[in-house]
Amino acid sequence: MLFFTSPFLAVQSSYWPFLCSLALFSLLGNVVLWVSLKLSINFVIFRFVILTILIFLWWSDLKIERLVGYHTHKLEARLRVGILLFILSEVFFFIRFFWAFYDFSLSARLELGLAWPPKGVVPLSTYSVPLLNTIILLSSGLTVTWAHHSLINNLYGVSIFSLGLTVILGVYFLAMQWLEYSEAMFSLCDGAFGRIFFIGTGFHGMHVVIGTLFLFYTLLSIIFGSFLYNRHFRFEAAAWYWHFVDVVWLFLYLVIYLQ
Repeated sequence: MLFFTSPFLAVQSSYWPFLCSLALFSLLGNVVLWVSLKLSINFVIFRFVILTILIFLWWSDLKIERLVGYHTHKLEARLRVGILLFILSEVFFFIRFFWAFYDFSLSARLELGLAWPPKGVVPLSTYSVPLLNTIILLSSGLTVTWAHHSLINNLYGVSIFSLGLTVILGVYFLAMQWLEYSEAMFSLCDGAFGRIFFIGTGFHGMHVVIGTLFLFYTLLSIIFGSFLYNRHFRFEAAAWYWHFVDVVWLFLYLVIYLQ
């Protein structure tokens, strides 16, 4: 009887966290093999598709819980705190890359040729693709805010248009980043600069992929009318995550590219 009177959800056992963790571990393992041993990228794409399907199925279960009525206002308040703490943990994750970059750049090392970037490494142009990607992400932050306010005012058509535009901008950003990697005059093996650049921007790209999938799932939810009146936590969580991705890229641009 306590289960039905409590404003909180009694968490049931679920296999989705285990399956998603296993798929993510397999994906990262194949990425390492692709980079180090030149494994076919088809294995990476296959693992990524599996992970995407598992994430969508997990989110579908959460949607069912919400429609049944398990997600009360008090529970959603705790979920908001949870997503904020998650974003905070991601902030500290990226702080490590900035720390490492400044540690190498502000203290000249003999093995790096007493210069930063190290001698022989030609950095990417600051005002070409990186600037375009910055404009793309900042524009996507505006469109996702536009979509949120439209949803609050029950303008579902406008919300669908602006959110769809945000997803397109996210995909376009990833395409431009892939082009940037293919045109880079240095690689992951080119010392500390190459490692910090590709790992930092690569992990950010992975976060853009997750954020784009999150927004795409939210877009499908709006299209199929699964949002309840004045209950937009899923959209808020996706928008907060996307704004976090925007801010991280802005710092990456100012620190790594605009040096």
